[in-house]
Amino acid sequence: MTSPTSTPLTGTRKLPVRMTPWVFSLYMATIMAFLMTLLITALNNGFSSEYPVQVWHAYRVAMPCAFGCILVVRPVVMRLVSWTVHPH
Repeated sequence: MTSPTSTPLTGTRKLPVRMTPWVFSLYMATIMAFLMTLLITALNNGFSSEYPVQVWHAYRVAMPCAFGCILVVRPVVMRLVSWTVHPH
């Protein structure tokens, strides 16, 4: 028998639904901070042999900052969406 946190077809474990805001924030921060770091580093410094190192240094600051910001802003955005979008 499968546990409540595993899927019957794959047997992989999943996090409980109460972790959704944290997982959403982690994924969003990881992706957005990386994309923004790539773009802003290229615009500020151009492309050179040091580009990957510069991106890494900027990403180390941007990702934790983005994660914290998303955790704070997500409830506000969810409320704005609920005020804007008809539920059915």
